[in-house]
Amino acid sequence: MLIKRSPNGIDLPYPSEITPREIYESRRDFIRQLAVGSIASGALLELAGREAYAQTPGATKLAAAANPAYMLIEKKTAYKDATTYNNFYEFGTDKAEPAQNAGTLKTRPWSISIEGEVKKPMTLDIDSLMKLAPMEERVYRLRCVEGWSMVIPWIGYSLSNLIKKAEPTGNAKFIEFVTLEDKKQMPGQRRAVLEWPYVEGLRMDEANHPLALLTFGMYGEVLPNQNGAPVRIIVPWKYGFKSVKSIVKIRFSKEQPKTAWNLAAANEYGFYSNVNPDVDHPRWSQATERRIGEDGIFTKKRKTLMFNGYNEVAPLYAGMDLKKFY
Repeated sequence: MLIKRSPNGIDLPYPSEITPREIYESRRDFIRQLAVGSIASGALLELAGREAYAQTPGATKLAAAANPAYMLIEKKTAYKDATTYNNFYEFGTDKAEPAQNAGTLKTRPWSISIEGEVKKPMTLDIDSLMKLAPMEERVYRLRCVEGWSMVIPWIGYSLSNLIKKAEPTGNAKFIEFVTLEDKKQMPGQRRAVLEWPYVEGLRMDEANHPLALLTFGMYGEVLPNQNGAPVRIIVPWKYGFKSVKSIVKIRFSKEQPKTAWNLAAANEYGFYSNVNPDVDHPRWSQATERRIGEDGIFTKKRKTLMFNGYNEVAPLYAGMDLKKFY
């Protein structure tokens, strides 16, 4: 992982065109593809990886009905890749560190406070939250601001179900999500990589869009710690850092929340952070992406799609200059 010093003095990781680790991973994947030779064999490898990982203490199945309206017809990222290649700075800045270090996170008991501009402030334990609405499996693209992507089957329900239960007042214009802050459980918080706790936010109309998913599982199981257990948000038309993990507080407010990456480097990470191939990051292009698991040395990068391909959200931004409101 390369590091660049931002104007405000915070060390921010960023991708180069290719790093030694990526070269190694690309060669490894290419050799594996040659050895396997077929999609069917690849599926067996993925299943074996899932079963091996599922033996980790705490991993449990999570039942959900597939929602055909949100079942993307693309090859899913291998479970092992999706659970060992992560950005979760609370457990380290290297992609492998969250899987290595997140065993310290205790996800039971766990509660989430709902507060701010609502008629029904409340505190819900994780089990009550999971029973609030029927679970659905949805296959979404995930696009990282760093220029890589995955396809993951998530489990949860539309965030709008929780919003409806809280009954926001007319003053609620934004919704803020706050991650757990606990340096004992999250050793990465001992370093001032970001301002802790991690905070993200959405406009109310974004949060109420059916695509915005309150998420409890993936690949038929509860979320692994390194993927945001026990509850996170998935906002598939935005860069991955908007999909905040391990949530302990949801606050409704009049004012736009001050979010973690926007505070760290506002010129690089805007509040909206919609996937937009026409708006480059100041230090790299966003026009293309490499799909994890398909990034062999001879594999061309994919073209990045506007809103990550979820064009149904376009009306949310009608009349907005998306190069200004990046």
